[in-house]
Amino acid sequence: MRYTLLLHYPEATAETLGAEALAEGQRAFASYAATLHGAGVLVAGEVLQPSVASTTVRMRDSALQVQDGPFADTKDQLGGTIVIDVPDLDAAIEWARQAPPVHWGAVEIRPGAVHTVDGAWTPSA
Repeated sequence: MRYTLLLHYPEATAETLGAEALAEGQRAFASYAATLHGAGVLVAGEVLQPSVASTTVRMRDSALQVQDGPFADTKDQLGGTIVIDVPDLDAAIEWARQAPPVHWGAVEIRPGAVHTVDGAWTPSA
Protein backbone atom coordinates (compact mmCIF):
# COMPACT_ATOMS: atom_id res chain seq x y z
CA MET A 1 0.00 0.00 0.00
CA ARG A 2 1.25 3.47 -0.79
CA TYR A 3 1.64 6.09 1.90
CA THR A 4 2.84 9.65 1.55
CA LEU A 5 4.99 11.01 4.35
CA LEU A 6 4.37 14.77 4.54
CA LEU A 7 7.39 16.40 6.12
CA HIS A 8 6.51 19.46 8.22
CA TYR A 9 9.15 21.55 9.95
CA PRO A 10 9.89 25.14 10.94
CA GLU A 11 10.50 27.37 7.97
CA ALA A 12 14.05 28.67 7.88
CA THR A 13 16.55 29.94 5.34
CA ALA A 14 20.05 28.60 4.81
CA GLU A 15 21.33 31.77 6.46
CA THR A 16 19.24 31.38 9.62
CA LEU A 17 20.07 27.68 9.90
CA GLY A 18 23.78 28.12 9.44
CA ALA A 19 26.12 26.09 7.26
CA GLU A 20 26.75 23.37 9.84
CA ALA A 21 23.08 22.70 10.60
CA LEU A 22 22.21 22.79 6.90
CA ALA A 23 24.96 20.28 6.07
CA GLU A 24 23.84 18.02 8.93
CA GLY A 25 20.23 18.09 7.69
CA GLN A 26 21.31 17.33 4.14
CA ARG A 27 23.37 14.36 5.35
CA ALA A 28 20.42 13.08 7.41
CA PHE A 29 18.04 13.28 4.44
CA ALA A 30 20.56 11.64 2.08
CA SER A 31 21.04 8.78 4.54
CA TYR A 32 17.29 8.39 5.05
CA ALA A 33 16.64 8.34 1.27
CA ALA A 34 19.40 5.77 0.78
CA THR A 35 17.90 3.59 3.52
CA LEU A 36 14.40 3.79 1.97
CA HIS A 37 15.82 3.00 -1.47
CA GLY A 38 17.90 0.12 -0.13
CA ALA A 39 14.81 -1.37 1.52
CA GLY A 40 12.92 -1.18 -1.77
CA VAL A 41 10.08 0.93 -0.36
CA LEU A 42 10.88 4.33 -1.91
CA VAL A 43 8.47 5.31 -4.69
CA ALA A 44 9.25 9.03 -4.90
CA GLY A 45 10.53 11.94 -2.89
CA GLU A 46 10.42 15.65 -3.46
CA VAL A 47 11.80 18.66 -1.67
CA LEU A 48 9.48 21.64 -1.94
CA GLN A 49 10.39 25.29 -2.34
CA PRO A 50 9.64 27.55 0.66
CA SER A 51 5.98 28.26 1.38
CA VAL A 52 6.31 31.84 0.12
CA ALA A 53 6.59 30.34 -3.38
CA SER A 54 3.22 28.58 -3.04
CA THR A 55 -0.15 29.62 -4.39
CA THR A 56 -3.44 28.50 -2.84
CA VAL A 57 -6.70 28.41 -4.80
CA ARG A 58 -10.23 27.93 -3.53
CA MET A 59 -13.78 28.62 -4.65
CA ARG A 60 -15.84 31.13 -2.65
CA ASP A 61 -19.35 32.07 -3.79
CA SER A 62 -18.69 30.52 -7.22
CA ALA A 63 -15.59 32.69 -7.70
CA LEU A 64 -12.05 31.44 -7.84
CA GLN A 65 -9.80 33.02 -5.21
CA VAL A 66 -6.07 32.88 -5.77
CA GLN A 67 -3.88 33.58 -2.75
CA ASP A 68 -0.12 33.94 -2.76
CA GLY A 69 1.49 31.84 -0.07
CA PRO A 70 0.36 28.81 1.88
CA PHE A 71 -3.16 28.06 3.07
CA ALA A 72 -2.19 27.74 6.72
CA ASP A 73 -0.99 30.68 8.79
CA THR A 74 1.85 28.94 10.58
CA LYS A 75 5.57 29.14 11.12
CA ASP A 76 5.89 25.51 9.94
CA GLN A 77 5.96 24.54 6.31
CA LEU A 78 5.29 21.44 4.30
CA GLY A 79 8.87 21.01 3.21
CA GLY A 80 8.67 17.83 1.20
CA THR A 81 6.98 14.55 0.55
CA ILE A 82 8.12 10.97 0.34
CA VAL A 83 5.95 8.26 -1.19
CA ILE A 84 6.59 4.75 0.06
CA ASP A 85 5.04 1.40 -0.80
CA VAL A 86 4.82 -0.78 2.31
CA PRO A 87 2.51 -3.56 3.54
CA ASP A 88 0.53 -1.56 6.12
CA LEU A 89 0.25 1.49 8.38
CA ASP A 90 2.54 -0.04 11.00
CA ALA A 91 5.33 -0.24 8.45
CA ALA A 92 4.64 3.35 7.33
CA ILE A 93 4.84 4.49 10.96
CA GLU A 94 8.20 2.78 11.34
CA TRP A 95 9.58 4.55 8.26
CA ALA A 96 8.12 7.88 9.42
CA ARG A 97 9.81 7.37 12.80
CA GLN A 98 13.14 7.32 10.99
CA ALA A 99 12.51 10.49 8.93
CA PRO A 100 14.83 13.33 10.00
CA PRO A 101 12.01 15.93 10.47
CA VAL A 102 10.48 13.83 13.25
CA HIS A 103 13.20 15.38 15.46
CA TRP A 104 12.45 19.03 14.67
CA GLY A 105 8.95 19.02 13.18
CA ALA A 106 6.28 16.47 12.34
CA VAL A 107 5.76 13.74 9.78
CA GLU A 108 2.18 13.23 8.64
CA ILE A 109 1.32 9.83 7.16
CA ARG A 110 -1.44 9.77 4.60
CA PRO A 111 -2.59 6.70 2.66
CA GLY A 112 -2.59 7.08 -1.10
CA ALA A 113 -5.60 6.64 -3.33
CA VAL A 114 -5.16 5.70 -6.95
CA HIS A 115 -8.57 6.25 -8.49
CA THR A 116 -12.26 6.59 -7.76
CA VAL A 117 -14.92 3.96 -8.21
CA ASP A 118 -18.48 5.26 -8.11
CA GLY A 119 -17.21 8.48 -6.54
CA ALA A 120 -15.31 6.79 -3.69
CA TRP A 121 -11.51 6.78 -3.47
CA THR A 122 -9.94 3.36 -3.72
CA PRO A 123 -6.80 2.89 -1.62
CA SER A 124 -3.66 2.00 -3.48
CA ALA A 125 -2.76 -1.65 -3.32
